Amino acid sequence: MHPEEPGRPTPADGRDAGSGLPGCYRHPERETGVGCTRCGRPVCPECMVPASVGFQCPDCVHGDAAREERARQQPRTSAGALLALGDGALVTKVLIGINLAVFLLTEYLAPALIDDLALRSIAPLPGLRAGVAEGPEQWYRLVTAMFVHAGLLHIATNMFSLWVLGPQLERVLGRLRFLTLYLVSGLAGNAFAYLLAPSDRWLNSVGASGAIFGLLGATAVLFKVTRTPMQPVIALLVVNLVISFAPGTNIDWRAHLGGLVAGAAIGAGMFYAPPKRRNLVQGLAVAGGLAVVLLMLLVGTARLPG
Repeated sequence: MHPEEPGRPTPADGRDAGSGLPGCYRHPERETGVGCTRCGRPVCPECMVPASVGFQCPDCVHGDAAREERARQQPRTSAGALLALGDGALVTKVLIGINLAVFLLTEYLAPALIDDLALRSIAPLPGLRAGVAEGPEQWYRLVTAMFVHAGLLHIATNMFSLWVLGPQLERVLGRLRFLTLYLVSGLAGNAFAYLLAPSDRWLNSVGASGAIFGLLGATAVLFKVTRTPMQPVIALLVVNLVISFAPGTNIDWRAHLGGLVAGAAIGAGMFYAPPKRRNLVQGLAVAGGLAVVLLMLLVGTARLPG
């Protein structure tokens, strides 16, 4: 080309008219056959950023870094949960909804279903067992019994307690941690009831009380950590324990006590976990709770006759 001859204009799409290769999106004059694996834009060797597969362009890499930085800067609670921007009581509402649905089903539509869902167990004679005492195939009752209630007063008091205790814990713990605390506390309460129940008499227990006592125990730990006055939660705890142990109330105090201890222990693991090892410590606290549940089931079954 003569020096005074005007150069060829680069096409708008970045392709060179001679080679047919596109030009780098940042340096259109540089032909390249490599594209960003994220957005597909052509990138020259100077702009290529190695990725796990292929290359990425600087804009995509910087965008990922900015998103990660924003995620790190999002405010978190003392338990490691992101501060809830929307409904901070979603899991609490879902649990109440499930309990109400099961109550309507077992109380009015299919009353016979309660026999399959309640925490029931008996082993009156060697070789004769029913319910949880039969073995692992009946352990599902430890879960289903948490959602079955006996009468309007029973479910009304439990759901009121869940609504009082749940939202605050859910906002601090986050949805997954809160749900885990609720379920493992309920499992521990029912397993403790099975462990201490006389083998020759029917164990017949229903209700979310074990899980709710677990929330009460975790709330006490939360108040201790945040230095909130403990008088309200202590008063609520004392009243509930008095009612649980009062003669003639037909309340399974074993499930209440087991859930309370489990909730306090798991809550301590969640609230006192050091930030740098928070997930590990919290995971170990939950795993420890589940291990204790399994141990109570095994010991409770081993003590049964023949």
